[in-house]
Amino acid sequence: MGGRPRAVAVNVAANTNEPGFRGPVYPDGSFAYVPIPEDAPTRPREGFPTDEPLPTYGDLDVPFSLPNTLLGTPIHADPEFPDVHGRERATYGDPFGVKAGPIATLGPGDWLLFYATLTLRPADWRGPGEETVSDAGADGRSGDWLAEEGVPVADALAPDWGAYLFAAMRIDRVLSEPTRDEAAEVAPTNAHLKRDPFDARMIVAGEREASGLFDRVVPLSTPGAGVEANRLVTERSSDSGKGPWWRRPLRFGSDATAELLDRMRLA
Repeated sequence: MGGRPRAVAVNVAANTNEPGFRGPVYPDGSFAYVPIPEDAPTRPREGFPTDEPLPTYGDLDVPFSLPNTLLGTPIHADPEFPDVHGRERATYGDPFGVKAGPIATLGPGDWLLFYATLTLRPADWRGPGEETVSDAGADGRSGDWLAEEGVPVADALAPDWGAYLFAAMRIDRVLSEPTRDEAAEVAPTNAHLKRDPFDARMIVAGEREASGLFDRVVPLSTPGAGVEANRLVTERSSDSGKGPWWRRPLRFGSDATAELLDRMRLA
């Protein structure tokens, strides 16, 4: 690809709507990636491009307990990263034009970044509940508890929840408005190929060796409040940082992408 790389960041992963809790970010900036549930009809297993089951919450490799009633619920394993939650490829698909449009402007060598809203939790957080989310067995400790107990927290983290970059995918191929067969050629394990009907308006295949989770998050919120965007959003992205900016795709030009790449390497 000619020219310097650009980037687009999109919001993914568990949230207070689906499945009812955010993933944790720990005081040192490490975190756990929790996908959303699969909320669309899916094909029978024999209709998948690859011979694999539909993954569930019980298949996730997370350092806390999930509610028992959630364990059999299928997950929408998208994005997927090599060696994360049992996946082998780097892929992403999206059915919504608000995300698919900006991503479709990228090409090989550009970066697709992923951010999530995460809740600050103690390093030994037990999880969101035993039977249902937020039941009597839930571990409700978060930022207030950490402050009361005097637990050291990385300076850049928001005091309760915040928006954080947590993963990146260097693009190998982008397909805009693909057919099911076209998508299956480049991203056969992507979650949208398990849906019936196939609904992705855009499919990305990432470079395996240059795609994955960070060791530490890169904050997009200020240390003051999760709703407040920091300079990576207000000065370096195309977004104003006003309103619910943490739900929108963020575009970054080549200079801003270079800064982000430096931050990612330190994360």
